[in-house]
Amino acid sequence: MAKAIKKQALGRGLSALLQDSKEEKRSEGVENNAPKAGSIIELELELIEVNPFQPRTQFKEDAIRELASSIQELGVIQPITVRKTKTNTFQLVSGERRFRASKVLGNKTIPAYIRVANDQEALEMALVENIQRQDLDPIEIALSYQRLIDDIQLTQEQMSQRVGKKRSTIANYLRLLKLDPLIQTGMRDGFISMGHGRAIVNINSHADQISIYKEIIAHKLSVRATETLVKNYSTPKQVKAIKKNDLPKFVKDGVQKIASYFGHKIDIKMEKKGSGKILIPFHSKEDYDRILKLIERDK
Repeated sequence: MAKAIKKQALGRGLSALLQDSKEEKRSEGVENNAPKAGSIIELELELIEVNPFQPRTQFKEDAIRELASSIQELGVIQPITVRKTKTNTFQLVSGERRFRASKVLGNKTIPAYIRVANDQEALEMALVENIQRQDLDPIEIALSYQRLIDDIQLTQEQMSQRVGKKRSTIANYLRLLKLDPLIQTGMRDGFISMGHGRAIVNINSHADQISIYKEIIAHKLSVRATETLVKNYSTPKQVKAIKKNDLPKFVKDGVQKIASYFGHKIDIKMEKKGSGKILIPFHSKEDYDRILKLIERDK
């Protein structure tokens, strides 16, 4: 019964993960005078370790400085969340930007919510909170979804319940990871949008993906223009061929000579641009070897 309640809470997002604090027990190894799980305290920054499960990989310095200015004026409005470790320190579960900004200011403490969580729970909470943020780039979100699949063993349906997103939305983000790494970097740096990425990912060849990406950058193509460009890449070009009766005289004359040389009828395919192909058929292995000897003889 307890497990069912826990899953239901996870399905409502990070806030649900943090509720029922009064019922949480102290983690093992916590001393009697140590902060209790479920309490909010002013915690010394030097006792806090960065979360190794942090899914966010980029922290913009300008944004951290802006947050630091806000904290200097108003203080930390929302406490960070930490968990107690076995080494009598605390590990960040969420709130690394607030933690970094407080360090920039030279603050000694920060409001912190203490909770009990094992490694898997800490990772899931960090990922769920990360996905809910508004300032993440599409690749960061996609990587967070992928880690929920790989490390937490969640299905797309289970993730949909956890983060409150449609399954199709999750699938669209995950498809972005099929893009060439160069294009993923371009999306993270803001050179192209997720809409551009969703169009490019329909191309299987990474070389073609990069060619399209370069055209988008060079010509500042919109998402719609990119979709048209991708469609043209995907649709085989129709080559207009010349009918046999309309072949030029020099080709018709040459066909007879080539056919006579190889000992049977050959076929010619010619395009209106002037290029073409000579097709030399063979009817058996012996016939193929005979043609090969003729070619080798005249080298």
